[in-house]
Amino acid sequence: MSRLGFVVLILGLGFLSPLAQSLRLDLESGHTKCIAEDIKSNSMSVGKYSVVNPNEGHPLPDSHKITARVTSAYGNSYHNGDHVESGQFAFTAAEAGDYVTCFYAPDHKPPVTLTIEFEWKTGVAAKDWSNVAKKGNIDAMEIELKKLEDTIRSIHDEMFYLRSREEEMQELNRSTNSRMAWLGFLSLLICLSVAGLQLWHLKTFFERKKLL
Repeated sequence: MSRLGFVVLILGLGFLSPLAQSLRLDLESGHTKCIAEDIKSNSMSVGKYSVVNPNEGHPLPDSHKITARVTSAYGNSYHNGDHVESGQFAFTAAEAGDYVTCFYAPDHKPPVTLTIEFEWKTGVAAKDWSNVAKKGNIDAMEIELKKLEDTIRSIHDEMFYLRSREEEMQELNRSTNSRMAWLGFLSLLICLSVAGLQLWHLKTFFERKKLL
């Protein structure tokens, strides 16, 4: 497909998938806050965070240091920052799933509230386009076209990823329905067996009492 075709396709879609998020979090001392991002395997992800200094022009108080962790859905660690005021991370996702970034503020008396600025980019948004332009001697228009091309490819991959996830959910639903059907049949069989035992017990009782 030509680059012009990619531009037309982008305009036809009318949207770009959200591949970056910038947040400002309020975190009370002694507490933890986590942010999750669903990332496909082999996707690039970069992030940076910093604690906002409540007293500009002065050193950051020791009470405003945090611990940051980035882990995958399988518990693999991708970033550790202990007692820091800022940090950054970059990795290529080895497996698909929810990646979680957690911030913890140590307990402090009296309690303080920290403000954290956090930016997390994945996929196309995580690519350093300024370096791409410098290395390839590419002008502004061409770099924008490359961004659009990569975004279209990312959307295409995302559609296939969502389709595979949908097929997994459908298979799970079929398996669950099958198990529920067997459970219902087993429950009915148990109820009929209990009813038969009760009738047999009553019949035996009345026969012993010579009521039948």
